[in-house]
Amino acid sequence: MSTAALNVLRRSTLTRHTAGALAAIVALYFLTTAVGPYRDLQIAQAAYLTCAVAGLTVLTGLGGQISLGHGAFMAVGAYTAALVIGHWGWPLAAVLAAAAGVTAVAGVVVGAVAARLHGPYLAGATLAFAVGLPGLANYKPLTDELGGQNGLTVVPPVPPAGLGETFPLERWQAWISCLGAVVTLFLLANLTRGRFGRTLRASRDDEIAAALNGVRVARLRIAATVVSAACAGLAGGLLAVVATLAAPGAFPLTLSLQLIAAIIIGGLGSLSGAVWGALILVYVPTWASDLSSSSGFSHNIASNLPLAIYGLVLIVVTLAFPRGLQGGLRDIGGAVRRRARNRRDPVPGPGASPSGPTTTHPGGADEATSDKAGARPDDRGDAGGRGERLRR
Repeated sequence: MSTAALNVLRRSTLTRHTAGALAAIVALYFLTTAVGPYRDLQIAQAAYLTCAVAGLTVLTGLGGQISLGHGAFMAVGAYTAALVIGHWGWPLAAVLAAAAGVTAVAGVVVGAVAARLHGPYLAGATLAFAVGLPGLANYKPLTDELGGQNGLTVVPPVPPAGLGETFPLERWQAWISCLGAVVTLFLLANLTRGRFGRTLRASRDDEIAAALNGVRVARLRIAATVVSAACAGLAGGLLAVVATLAAPGAFPLTLSLQLIAAIIIGGLGSLSGAVWGALILVYVPTWASDLSSSSGFSHNIASNLPLAIYGLVLIVVTLAFPRGLQGGLRDIGGAVRRRARNRRDPVPGPGASPSGPTTTHPGGADEATSDKAGARPDDRGDAGGRGERLRR
């Protein structure tokens, strides 16, 4: 790639995100065509969970609002998609847009309440929302419309005729979910890089200072809840399309807790971390179940082994990467770059000129550094540099 193209990618956020989205679509196309139907369904599940986790990352990771009710938002999206398909038979794109839109309206109501609550009160309110809303399907006046405990059956999407009569349905569902995840990440990445993201971080870091600078904190929190709810509604609509069912049992309280665990493990405030968190939610339990079934243990041990392995993996990842997997990868990448830079530009000796070598700062600007002794402080930080000067 030429230098001019690299400069354009560095300077234009929209161009960089567009290139990343196109690269992700190409990679997912080759991945889904190279695996079987079961793996395609797993990819689809990871994709729609990525939508929900990414929305929760914006609300909790960037906005600082704790939400334990995103499983309920997914339920709203799933039932909306099931009802629209069952009653009107809209095209799939319109169905998913309706699922996101109706859930966004529900996000306005929840956000208006959440804007007045903080800390454990906010967590308690969203927890009640997650517990109570799926139970409406068993409410007697709504049983006929929502299907009760059995839920609503969704007609699976038919692959286009141009793909061939033998085209796998699972691959088509994976394509739909992956496209929804890529579009969601693309929109959120551009949204959080703009004014909305900056004000959201400012209100999270210091609410009073943000309000004194003209930020309408309550309105901003409602907007963040609406954006996050729309993402969860899209995830619920995709779940209904992939699972061909919208039932209360698909949205337990544990789903909301798993989404919270995913953003913590992946990295709070990181959209890339949302992808890591969704992958862990899908693949770690499956791997643990396969391991327990082939272990040869008794039935009692084998039935509890997946949960134990899943919890152990979460604990190990949290202890090894306190800032999440994405934060750990950034730390490792930074250490590798510093080591490569040290090998390329070794620390000058005592006879070096006062104008030290050029170093690259985290912001990307090149600047000459120097100290009183004419040598650059080592990479251990300011304390290491001061210790070196004291020894001299």
